[in-house]
Amino acid sequence: MKKTKAIIHGNVYTIKNGIIENGTVLIEDGKIAAVGTDIAVPAEAEIIDAGGAIVSPGLIDAHTHMGIEEEIHPEGEDTNEMTEPITAELRAIDGINPFDIGYKDAVKAGVTSVMVAMGSANVIGGLACAMKTNGRDLSDMVLKEEAGLKMAFGENPKRVYTEQKKAPTTRMATMALARQAFYDAKTYERKKEEDGFDLANEHILKALKREIPVRLHAHRADDILSAIRLKNEFDLEMVIEHVTDGHLIVEQLKDAGVAAAVGPSLSNRAKVEMENVTFATAGILAKAGIKVALITDHPCTPIAYLPMCAGLAIKHGMTEEDAWKAVTINPAEMLHIDNRVGSIECGKDADIVIWQGYPFTIAGAPKMVLVNGEIAYKNVEQR
Repeated sequence: MKKTKAIIHGNVYTIKNGIIENGTVLIEDGKIAAVGTDIAVPAEAEIIDAGGAIVSPGLIDAHTHMGIEEEIHPEGEDTNEMTEPITAELRAIDGINPFDIGYKDAVKAGVTSVMVAMGSANVIGGLACAMKTNGRDLSDMVLKEEAGLKMAFGENPKRVYTEQKKAPTTRMATMALARQAFYDAKTYERKKEEDGFDLANEHILKALKREIPVRLHAHRADDILSAIRLKNEFDLEMVIEHVTDGHLIVEQLKDAGVAAAVGPSLSNRAKVEMENVTFATAGILAKAGIKVALITDHPCTPIAYLPMCAGLAIKHGMTEEDAWKAVTINPAEMLHIDNRVGSIECGKDADIVIWQGYPFTIAGAPKMVLVNGEIAYKNVEQR
């Protein structure tokens, strides 16, 4: 027998098809079955009355270290394998603790999907993954085990390996190691039958074949432009992560056809390369037609502040429509999970938030959060 729910009397922010006032979202067996104002609700459906509140898809954070960089359990620190600058064989999923308290914080904030990556110590860190923030364990939380090849340019690899007295100690060496790794993977593909299987090269080949995007950590303008050169040399699909100086090189980013995961902007100038951090970056890039996601880099900025980051981006010039896209459909598309999440559409997972107040203000908060059509959080303190 089907499990049926109907969210009624909601101002439904579909994201891709406008706002439906006094709308209904029909859910069957964890999927969105119908959306609109004239929906036939089965008699057996569980009714959830939104009472005129905003009903949106669950928010998505396209760049976190959730469950791999634990906030209150330092012995659970698995963010960086700082032993070699190229560790493409690694997978973030193998270091994630799905019971990290950050996942509960995410659900309570209306964030229902995240990308989890290893850190930025290495030039090539390995494979990131995309997952839900609620579920029994990784087996039913993971949306995509291989959501991108994590890379990093700039200060972090230099700092880590200068301390170890081996390359890369300069940006020149960082780029050389990256290029060599991609050329080695091409050679490996040609000689695979005689030389045997190699996990690191297999992961790099996924990026070379555009099966997954490269997710490249770069703050400063020169590092972003180096990333674009790498993209062009190997014809990569690329998302630039952080993009702190993005507003200084808008035309170059647009011409390159890269996406931008912007943040953490709710942060101090923690490093030299973050000198130009501003909440204006996201809006400037979006206005230029660049696909933008807003990110917390949790736990750098706690995941619970993703809605606030959207509000601050709006305050600094981003349109409301672009801000909604930046925490829903845009990150879903960057992660190649938009067939399941990121908007309220028939056939997608019923990851839905009913809000108390406007989400992108300090007073805004979820009243109820559904993941896969099941109530994951209900705020009993709010009415």
